[in-house]
Amino acid sequence: MSQIDVVALVKAKPGKGAAVAAAMKACIVPSRAESTNHLYVPHQDLDDPDLFVFIEKWDSREALQAHLETPHFKELAQTLEPLLAAPIDVKILRPL
Repeated sequence: MSQIDVVALVKAKPGKGAAVAAAMKACIVPSRAESTNHLYVPHQDLDDPDLFVFIEKWDSREALQAHLETPHFKELAQTLEPLLAAPIDVKILRPL
C-alpha cells in the first residue's frame, strides 16, 4: 500500500461559491473520520472566490475509491452537481 495525495479543482458557477463552500465544509468531519484518510482540507482561491481546491491524503487508490462510495461523499457530489461550472478536475499524485 502506498499513500497517495489528491488535488481536486472545483469551479463554482458565478455566484454559487458560498453554496459550494458550505457543501465542501460539511464533508470534512466524516471524511477525516475515515481510517484511511490522513488529510482532507478544502481551500478557496483568494483571487477567484468561485474556485476551490481540495487537498487530501489517502492510504491508497483503493482507499480513495472507498471514500467515493461513502454516503457523505455521494451527498457532496449530488449537492455540487448543479452548482459547478465544470466537472471536478481530480489529480491523483504520489510523492517523489
